[in-house]
Amino acid sequence: MRKSAFLLPAVAVAVIVALSSIFIVDEREKALVLQFGQIVRVQEEPGLGFKIPLIQEVVRYDDRILSRDLEPLEVTPSDDRRLVVDAFARYRIADVEQFRRAVGSGGEEAAARRLDSILRAETREVLGSVSSNDILSTDRAALMLRIRNSAIAEATSLGLQVIDVRLKRTDLPPENLNATYERMKAEREREAADEIARGNEAAQRIEAQADRTVIELVSEAERESQIIQGEADAERNEIFANAFGADPEFFEFYRSMTAYQRSLRPGNSTMVLSPDNEFFNYLKSDQGAASE
Repeated sequence: MRKSAFLLPAVAVAVIVALSSIFIVDEREKALVLQFGQIVRVQEEPGLGFKIPLIQEVVRYDDRILSRDLEPLEVTPSDDRRLVVDAFARYRIADVEQFRRAVGSGGEEAAARRLDSILRAETREVLGSVSSNDILSTDRAALMLRIRNSAIAEATSLGLQVIDVRLKRTDLPPENLNATYERMKAEREREAADEIARGNEAAQRIEAQADRTVIELVSEAERESQIIQGEADAERNEIFANAFGADPEFFEFYRSMTAYQRSLRPGNSTMVLSPDNEFFNYLKSDQGAASE
């Protein structure tokens, strides 16, 4: 009984000691075995690990890709147009031993704050070397790559691997928005005035060309009309001449009828002539001048 009384506590202590010497590393993390604050062993592979109870401790760090949003940062590009930039970075703990030596017991939050300082400094330096138009353009991949490459070397000293840096938003400071809006408005109005002037100039050229074309067409039509009219008059005169030569009496009769038609119209039928005037020869006799 006395042996059992001593054996059971001993077994319990042994089990507790055995359990406390075992730890499990998840596939999403890395672990360091520390002894009195010093690194004894690195456990990067998932599975079971062992440590000395009470003497050694296990510190775990995330092995996944982490994301860090930077606070809005004001930068001054080369053209002195201030911009407010939002950015974020993706990174991971690449060297867990170097990470522990760099940040100590501060852990991932301390490393994130130091990474913030690195990224803010590199963002200011890179964006300060280009114009605001380059930053505001949609093709900013080269700038983001420069920021990432510049941050990689400094982040390595923290045991971190910077995977990507992205500019989420680039805006003007609120106090500059109105001035920028007015300047953009003035530029657009100037461009619109230039377009209107060019349009008016083109319209005048087209109108002048159209007027010249109308004059040429009308002149050509009048020339052809005069030619046709002249040919018709010549043909008419030839017909009259042939008719006069064939029957002079009929020609005289035709001319008299035409004169009566033109003279004796409504509102113009009063004529003062002597009774023996030759104008009315064909009204006096059915034979006309030949009957006298």
